Amino acid sequence: MKDLTPQLIDSLKHYSLKDLTKDLTAGVIVAIIALPLSIALALASGVPPEQGLYTAIVAGFVISALGGSKVQIAGPTAAFATIVAGIVSRSGMEGLAAATILAGLILIAMGLLRMGSLIKFIPYTITTGFTAGIAVTILIGQLKDFFGLTFTRAPVETVEKAAEVARTFHTVNWTAALVGCLALAILILWPKVSKKIPASLIAVVAMSAAVELLRLPVNTIGDLYTISNAPPKFVLPALSYETIAAVLPDAFTIAVLAAIESLLSAVVADEMIGSRHNSNMELVAQGVGNAASALFGGIPATGAIARTAANIKNGGRSPVAGMVHAVVLLLVLILLMPYAALIPMPCIAAILFQVAYNMSGWRTVVKMAKHSPKSDVAVLVVTFLLTVLFDLVVAIVVGLSLACLLFMKRMADVAVVKEWEYVEDGAPGRLKPVPPHVMVYEITGPMFFGAADKIPHIGDKGPRRVLILRMRAVPALDITALNGLRRLWEECGRSGIQVIFSHVNEQPLSVFRRSGLYDQAGAENFVPNIDAALERAAELASGAEVGA
Repeated sequence: MKDLTPQLIDSLKHYSLKDLTKDLTAGVIVAIIALPLSIALALASGVPPEQGLYTAIVAGFVISALGGSKVQIAGPTAAFATIVAGIVSRSGMEGLAAATILAGLILIAMGLLRMGSLIKFIPYTITTGFTAGIAVTILIGQLKDFFGLTFTRAPVETVEKAAEVARTFHTVNWTAALVGCLALAILILWPKVSKKIPASLIAVVAMSAAVELLRLPVNTIGDLYTISNAPPKFVLPALSYETIAAVLPDAFTIAVLAAIESLLSAVVADEMIGSRHNSNMELVAQGVGNAASALFGGIPATGAIARTAANIKNGGRSPVAGMVHAVVLLLVLILLMPYAALIPMPCIAAILFQVAYNMSGWRTVVKMAKHSPKSDVAVLVVTFLLTVLFDLVVAIVVGLSLACLLFMKRMADVAVVKEWEYVEDGAPGRLKPVPPHVMVYEITGPMFFGAADKIPHIGDKGPRRVLILRMRAVPALDITALNGLRRLWEECGRSGIQVIFSHVNEQPLSVFRRSGLYDQAGAENFVPNIDAALERAAELASGAEVGA
């Protein structure tokens, strides 16, 4: 269990007052950044605003305390917004709590089973595609509040929301649109004035004051939601078999997405501070944090790249900063939360527009479209479209399936089985002379079910009575390809041709041994290199074995 030690324990071994000062400063600044984001992301997820803060407080504290990264800041993120909104609309808050707890247990199991490294098997095209797709769904979901539209129904799917926006655009509230545009302008321009105070906080304060003082006809959070400043309370959701069965697919989606996003964030943080995170411990912490968040009224959480980067830039170097950020948010919730009722909804929409823009990675998408193979671009586009048109589950399943199929095709394409050209046949470039009774086939690339059909059939080869299969460039062999080699060995046996296997690598050799073909072909016919293979062929030529 040594590799499942939280970074907090290691960080506190050499902790100093100077470190505490830096962590306190970073924690307060990150809390200021997280405050409007947590509220906005809760509203985008279809839950009351205080639940976003519950998530940042509970999950943020637990994940920092137990995590495998020194500087990771966790909380609600945009990636979960559409997923959470869908779960709430289908299964209610009880279903969301159940899905989040189950996701937490799945994440804990992933960490305990040392699956932290498996996240690297998610192709970059898929993560880029579904991240861009989530950004589009967030943007479309906020058009109603940004323009102050009056919907006649409450659509859930992204396509339905876009259609409803188009159908009801004549109800636009131009005052709301102006407030949204001003908030967006502040978000874009304020960082050029000062980077010490978050632009989102300035936008919230300025627009709230303007709407309240000028009595503008714009919906605020208080018009649509009842604001509570009560601290998080432990509530055990009513779990039933029916509920668990209904939300289990959602739980897997939350777990996979939390694992991907948190570990990607941890990798980015490692590059910024020159450190190395413990991926398995991070998964366990994410699991405990998500389960705790659900038990205290929160929503799914994961590592947030932007807040983590802000923590690092402001001096945070230990998990204490993340814990301070959670405590500060708790104080804000208790003392200042009622004032959140004054925040205009178009301002919240503008903040989420910026979040969507930042997470879209459109420059990366354009670069990949220009410079990547067409097959990779196809996977990216399909994943993006399925995320927007359907949901993340469909997008990841189909995207992974396509990526796997393309990978197998590429591996099959590089697998080659080719006979040598011989000196006596007029091939002057061949370095090693081959006796007339010997034929050599070079096998290159991984031999698996996608390439098994390349294993040849050996017909009448005249005087050539020994076949050398040179396998030094075969890194892996599966049972389908092995059956192809067995078929070839049996065909050669019926034709009186002896088969010698040259330079069989470790993994293929273990497959030969387990299948029994190693013993059937004879250990003497598995040789380490082509020189030994030619010597063995010469022995066979001088003995009764050849042609027997």
